[in-house]
Amino acid sequence: MRTYKLATFVIIIYLLSSFVKENSNLDKREIEYPKTQEKLDIEGIKSKNLKLHMDKSLDTTIQDWPNLERFKKENMKLGVPKKGEKRVVFMGNSITQSWLDHSPEFFKKNSYINRGISGQTTPQMLLRFRADVIELDPNVVVILAGTNDIAGNTGPITLEQILGNMISMVELAKANNIKVVLSSVLPAHDYAWRPGLHPDRKIPELNRMLKAYANEANITYLDYFTAMADDRNGLPKKLSQDGVHPTREGYLLMEPLVRSAIEKALQ
Repeated sequence: MRTYKLATFVIIIYLLSSFVKENSNLDKREIEYPKTQEKLDIEGIKSKNLKLHMDKSLDTTIQDWPNLERFKKENMKLGVPKKGEKRVVFMGNSITQSWLDHSPEFFKKNSYINRGISGQTTPQMLLRFRADVIELDPNVVVILAGTNDIAGNTGPITLEQILGNMISMVELAKANNIKVVLSSVLPAHDYAWRPGLHPDRKIPELNRMLKAYANEANITYLDYFTAMADDRNGLPKKLSQDGVHPTREGYLLMEPLVRSAIEKALQ
């Protein structure tokens, strides 16, 4: 009987010691695991640092989607319009931005302020409309937008939604006594960076909607499309090298058209 009890006792002791040892190892693993994970995380962060920090504009774009910082300092320096100044703001995307590069004298001599940002779509422009247009107290705003929306630069969007964003910008301008020149979207047969979206069909339809709204809202509609389109509803080579952005010759064609539209809006 004693032998049986002793054997039972030995087995119990063995099982307990095994249990304690296993739990001890488990505790050890639990204590060490965060250190191992931390090490892995640090290594992962190091491997991503180059990609995340080489281009600071990427981080800015994520945190400042409408790019309100882009013209913040320039807007502060502008101040209020001078006496007799007929200030005009050009709101747009890379087509407007590049205009300043190709023809800086056009803006300088006419008191035109360029607020184009490459790649932008109408919802981004709408978000920065107060900072980059209204607060500059212009007499006229020239809105040229929509092609990047059709290209899907910031995601899917319908023509009706693009028009809605344009209407919101016009309403903001009107509420602040700013005259509006609503521009047609420039011709584009296709987008090299996102082919197959048929802008040759969508742009004319959007322009039809913009013109109808402009007539209804009693604002000036500026038709670049008719003056620039080729037989494919695109831009001819002499007016654009990439089929989307005008050359200097293209901008020279646009300049008298926009000047005339601005004069009409000011009447």
